[in-house]
Amino acid sequence: MSKKVVVIGGSGFLGSHVADELSLLGYKVTILDRKKSKWLKKNQKFFFCDIFDKKLLKKYIAGSHAVFNYAALADLKDTLSKPIETVNNNILSVVNLLEICKDLKINQFIHASTIYVSGNHGGFYKSSKLASESYIEEYHRIYGLNYTILRYGTLYGPRSNNQNGVRKIILNALKNRKVTYHGSAKSERQYINVKDAATITSQILNKKYENKHLNVFGSKKIKVKEFLMK
Repeated sequence: MSKKVVVIGGSGFLGSHVADELSLLGYKVTILDRKKSKWLKKNQKFFFCDIFDKKLLKKYIAGSHAVFNYAALADLKDTLSKPIETVNNNILSVVNLLEICKDLKINQFIHASTIYVSGNHGGFYKSSKLASESYIEEYHRIYGLNYTILRYGTLYGPRSNNQNGVRKIILNALKNRKVTYHGSAKSERQYINVKDAATITSQILNKKYENKHLNVFGSKKIKVKEFLMK
């Protein structure tokens, strides 16, 4: 019998690709989101659900083997101007999910984090992800809730919205007929195609990856300037 998994934020850029990869592996995928997925497959279930609606979350998560969390305020510029909203969406919502997963005895909680947690950049977004990682670790230490934290690099590829860094540069280039980048010329990224990231993610429902922090990004650092010149 195939196992049920829940993908919270599964209508979004990365979440939708992860949901597809999990379906290909034979998992019974349930997507929870505030908007219906444009890419919903026939063998996937979808339910409208807010990240703070505990009653609905418990209803839809019950009986699941694992919960994947991709719900977050993820735009760096947005988080800089909305610190309180960032705390609500990226920390309090995670604690809310952890409490539900603990009560329902879910086998594994998989959380989307960022490589920014290891550096000095990322602003309030980094701070919120670092805090959520700490809560996840403590829920494991105190309550025994298993987890896997995935620290993603710079994602690009199909289904990205206009806030995606790479897509934004391309759209501006098409509009203005020239490539522009407003960051530092020394900026480096570890780019990874969203499909590759999703494929890697779908493989982590394995005991050897429980209670681990895993990096999911390209094999080498590339200067943004070099990337734009290719």
